[in-house]
Amino acid sequence: MTIEQQIIDIENEIGRTQYNKATEHHIGLLKAKMAKLREKAAGAKKSGGGKGFAVKKEGDATVVMVGFPSVGKSTLINRLTAAKSQVAAWEFTTKDVIPGVLWHHGAKIQILDIPGIIEGAAEGKGMGKMVLSTVRTADMIMIITDPKKHEKIGPIFTELEKSNIRLDKNPPEIHINKKSLGGITVNGKPGISEETVKDVLKTFGIMNADIIIKKPITIDQLIDHVSGSCVYIPSLIVLNKIDEIDPKVLKKIEEEIKAKYKKEVFKISAEKGTNIDKLKDVIYEKLQLMQVYTKRKEGKELGDPMIVKKGTTVRQVCKKIHKELLQKFKYALVNGKSVKYQNQRVGLDHVLQDQDIVTIIAEI
Repeated sequence: MTIEQQIIDIENEIGRTQYNKATEHHIGLLKAKMAKLREKAAGAKKSGGGKGFAVKKEGDATVVMVGFPSVGKSTLINRLTAAKSQVAAWEFTTKDVIPGVLWHHGAKIQILDIPGIIEGAAEGKGMGKMVLSTVRTADMIMIITDPKKHEKIGPIFTELEKSNIRLDKNPPEIHINKKSLGGITVNGKPGISEETVKDVLKTFGIMNADIIIKKPITIDQLIDHVSGSCVYIPSLIVLNKIDEIDPKVLKKIEEEIKAKYKKEVFKISAEKGTNIDKLKDVIYEKLQLMQVYTKRKEGKELGDPMIVKKGTTVRQVCKKIHKELLQKFKYALVNGKSVKYQNQRVGLDHVLQDQDIVTIIAEI
């Protein structure tokens, strides 16, 4: 029996089994076995070769546009950036990854227009493996659809989920410390039975470990963490071509999407340029970017801001300036929202805020 057939058999068994406390352990083991088989299948395909998209990440962040064919991705990237993605009235116009750069609030944001995702992409249909491999590298995903194809959002979510791409979720707070002997010890508040936790770990070859679970988790979250193959990426649903439909119908479609997927919808017309400037602001906010200024102790000129992620520390700013700066670091002087008074002396772990001004004091 092939790996693919084994996966199908397990999927069918899970589908036939009603989930409750009595079946939780059984379903957990089935899901763990299926995840392990998918890992094995992915490894076999990698060893067999195969060409992927050669896209170099550039700038302060990368946004990938995902959608079924002919929803206006090419027109949108041309609006947002200086890219020249081919636009046509037929499907599958884009055959490769088209990169463009959006400059916004001083940030250099790479936008990638990729070939349209189709059902079965996770299994390799329609260049699916190459496309989804590119998606996994993103700092943000824009799911592009239009009023006539909004029902295609569901299959896109399915393909992303199968490729271990988790949208708008945070990684579970799980810590696994492997050891040579002593079996598995579960600490904290797992939310699922200790037996299930132990057997899932054993399925992945972990026989001896101390596991700490700070908040209740699901079986799926445990499997995601142990497999180590998941990426967690923020997303935005963009409803394009709003100029082509009656406003009342459009509102109904928007409400349907919100109710079904529990996500906000941003409406645009790439062709007409409607809400494009607002979309740029939303992209910047979703990427959690901010500006930090650095200056010399006696300097007055601030120069261009450094673009960093919200939550960035003085340590990370030092690393971005020069890797050797950490070794010579003494302290930093900060002006801005993150401190109680101006020129406050702080250490490496101080968390900065937008528009802060940082002066690094280092040994000569």
